Amino acid sequence: MSTLAPLRLLREPSNASEGNQSNATVGASGGWCQGPDIPNELFLALGLVSLVENLLVVAAILKNRNLHSPTYYFICCLAVSDMLVSISNLAEMLFMLLLEHGVLVMRPSIVRHMDSVIDTLICSSVVSSLSFLGVIAVDRYITIFYALRYHSIMTLQRAVVTMASVWLASTVSSTVLITYYRSNTILLCLIGFFLFMLVLMLVLYIHMFALARHHLHSISSQQKPPTAHRGGSLKGAVTLTILLGVFFICWGPFFFHLILIVTCPTNPFCTCFFSYFNLFLILIICNSVIDPLIYAFRSQELRRTLREVVTCSW
Repeated sequence: MSTLAPLRLLREPSNASEGNQSNATVGASGGWCQGPDIPNELFLALGLVSLVENLLVVAAILKNRNLHSPTYYFICCLAVSDMLVSISNLAEMLFMLLLEHGVLVMRPSIVRHMDSVIDTLICSSVVSSLSFLGVIAVDRYITIFYALRYHSIMTLQRAVVTMASVWLASTVSSTVLITYYRSNTILLCLIGFFLFMLVLMLVLYIHMFALARHHLHSISSQQKPPTAHRGGSLKGAVTLTILLGVFFICWGPFFFHLILIVTCPTNPFCTCFFSYFNLFLILIICNSVIDPLIYAFRSQELRRTLREVVTCSW
């Protein structure tokens, strides 16, 4: 797949000459240095599946009043972030196909502008997905540790302000990233944000599960059944931990790719890693396909509403 302007340059570092890249690949000698040839149809199919799935999640949350809570609003925003990945991927594919077949004729300046718009959507989805995963983790943390005060802490107004702030910050930061994509400083900021959010979520989840383990141990020693609230909170924490794990597996290689661009742009082994860029893009799209499946299987209420949406039981 031929990626668009800034993302195409992220495939290989701009400060590595063509000669260095080819020599590095030969020096590392091995077929594994040749990245997989992934057909455009696979990108298109995954994008369509992801778009449909996330649209169903958004429709289910909007339909069911029982899901009109800050937690599910944040999950809805996460689904919208995943939809941005799908929409940008589909737009990119259609844009390239129309240009390649001569159906669409545009001036180079307009093509570059379209490239920037699509790449801004992709980068915005990265930042917003990370941000909403962090927001959901904090929301779940408040649910468990401040259960009696949750509704006074996480009010609807605060949830709306939080969502608006995340979208605004994501749009601004993605615009800056696309404008200055050649700067290692910008890449380091993106990598630093990714690592910060991972550490934040890991700390919160470790604390939550430590409390849950202590709570379950106390219940077993007293031979009392667990409360519905604690059980639901623990299930929610498990769901969000699965989301975090999937996100790390799917997005981790891409961020490691950025780290190598900054740290070892001409190293032979780093150059071999760069050749797998299309595979990293597939993993990113797979993340937006897997997330809705996790929502459906982990939430009985959402699963029931999704069935109603699919069967048009409005």
